[in-house]
Amino acid sequence: MILGILKEPNGEKRVSLLPEQAEFFTKKNIQVVVEAGAGEHAFANDDSYLSKKATIHTRQEVLQNSDIILSIHPLTDTDTGQLKPGTVIAGIYAPLFARKLMQEWAVKNIWCFSLDMIPRTTRAQNMDVLSSQANIAGYRAVLLAAGLFPRYFPMFMTAAGSIAPAKVLILGAGVAGLQAIATARRLGAVVEVSDTRPSVKEEVMSLGAKFIEVEGAADPSQAGGYAVEQSDTFKQKQLQRLSESVTKSDIIIATAQIPGKPAPLLITEAMLQKMKPGSVIIDLAAATGGNVFGTRNDQTVVYRGITIVGNSNLQSDMPTDASKMYGKNMFNFLQLIIDKEGKTDINFNDDIVKGCCITYNGSVVNERVKTLINE
Repeated sequence: MILGILKEPNGEKRVSLLPEQAEFFTKKNIQVVVEAGAGEHAFANDDSYLSKKATIHTRQEVLQNSDIILSIHPLTDTDTGQLKPGTVIAGIYAPLFARKLMQEWAVKNIWCFSLDMIPRTTRAQNMDVLSSQANIAGYRAVLLAAGLFPRYFPMFMTAAGSIAPAKVLILGAGVAGLQAIATARRLGAVVEVSDTRPSVKEEVMSLGAKFIEVEGAADPSQAGGYAVEQSDTFKQKQLQRLSESVTKSDIIIATAQIPGKPAPLLITEAMLQKMKPGSVIIDLAAATGGNVFGTRNDQTVVYRGITIVGNSNLQSDMPTDASKMYGKNMFNFLQLIIDKEGKTDINFNDDIVKGCCITYNGSVVNERVKTLINE
């Protein structure tokens, strides 16, 4: 078997497997081929892969010869045109949004595994790329905000007068939100948190933040731990309650997303007009529309003196640890589809394999994606 590691597109600094993770496969007599320069932004140069018995090749050679391709981001049409029928690709492909692309890959007989579809079960925790990468994104979001904010985060008592602590509002208490809370609190900020799931209140408060309660949220128990779409009545109540917090906030970290749907708009233009000039907003939901009015994905805009950063890929700004964590997730997943003899073995009786397999043998096989395609 040949396992291929591709270099990610411009702007992405991570790599799917670091040399020390690739070594496990070379020791099992699996040939690991790496596109030249794949790990350079994560401080893993070609020589470090060579030292672990991997080999360095052109992109074309990796694509044409590999049985399994690892690429965090989706491949281009040019890339997929060079794959052998039945090639396995694994990464983070957002298939609930990229339904047309999944259909195209099925026609080309590409076997696609999208790790962002792995079920959030206890057994799957060590393969949960969404959680590992969101943890980093939440941390980086607060540090980025602190660098852009024209004031201190903590309270200071000085001979020149007192400095009040920064007030931070965090939207969404998932993995990114919780890490943002912890980081902002370490920096001395006062933190408020909004989430539609009442069950996260205890965890939010344990980190030293105040939880914003809004009654009437839809039951998320059947959504596997994710947020769910809310009623119009609840949304209206939520916006009214958020408006009070936004007015007094200096910094907003927005992380709220719903799988397969546009991110909910939580901060309206009217709310922004009440914020102080110099305030900073980091919108991690920018790739799916954003939680904040005026957010532009992969752009920083200034609205009435408020800096709004739209960035859903902040984890890429910490490429060494992000690659290490992602690579460990991928390493654990690959154990499920590679047998002891080093051959591909797709077992659809395994709930993790079945949950994240999107295309197989010329068809879209994932039930959630098929349902959306047929709508």
